[in-house]
Amino acid sequence: MEKEYVRSLFDAIAYRYDLLNHVLSGGVDLLWRREAIEALKELRPKKILDVATGTADLAIAALRLQPESVVGVDISEAMLEVGRKKLAGRNLSHTITLESGEAERLRFDDNTFDAAMVAFGARNFEHLTQGLSEMRRVLRSHGKIVVLEFSKPTSFPFRQLYFMYFRFVLPVIGRLVSKNTEAYQYLPDTVMQFPDGERFLDVLRSCGFTSVTRKPMTFGIATIYTGIK
Repeated sequence: MEKEYVRSLFDAIAYRYDLLNHVLSGGVDLLWRREAIEALKELRPKKILDVATGTADLAIAALRLQPESVVGVDISEAMLEVGRKKLAGRNLSHTITLESGEAERLRFDDNTFDAAMVAFGARNFEHLTQGLSEMRRVLRSHGKIVVLEFSKPTSFPFRQLYFMYFRFVLPVIGRLVSKNTEAYQYLPDTVMQFPDGERFLDVLRSCGFTSVTRKPMTFGIATIYTGIK
C-alpha cells in the first residue's frame, strides 16, 4: 500500500480507532492480542519492538512479560499521539516509548531486540517482505517475530457469514462511528489481498525466518504467526 495514503487514512480515524476495533470485533481483539503475547512467554524477552503500533494496545499487552523496554513505531503521528496519552494516563511512559517510523526502514541497529511483533499492521506495509526482513534484521540471533493479522475463514457457513459482514456491515458501522467511509472500505480490501495461512508462512520463510508456525483464532478470523531468526 502507498505509504502516504495509509498514513492519511489512519490519521483521520485515530481518535476513534480503539473504540472501532473493540466494537467491530465484539471485543475479541483483546483476546487475540493476549494470545499473541503468550507466544512470546517462553522467550522472556527484555527488549521488544512493536511495529505499526498504532495506539499501543499490543505494546501495553506486552508488559505482562515484564520486559525492560518496549519500543513502538508507526507512520501515523495521530495514532501515536493517542497512544502517548494512553501511556501517560496509565503511567507507562517509562517502559514504553512511541516514535514515528516505517517498517521498511527501521532506525535500529542489527541484533537489537529479543522479540519483534506487529498486530493488524503487516497488511499495511508498503512492501511486505522488506518490512518483515527489517524486523528480522533488528532481532538478535534466535529472536522471535509474532504477527497477528486478519485472515479468511475456510469452513462453511462461517466463511460466507464472515465475508458478508466484512464487505457490507463493517464499512457501514465504521462510517457511522468514524465518519470516514474510505478507511473502513480499505480494511476489507486489504484483508482480501493479504497472503494469509500457509502463504504467509512461505513469506516468512522467504525473509529468512525458521520454525514458522500459525495459530488460527476464532474460526480463522485472525491468525497468529511466529518465526525464529
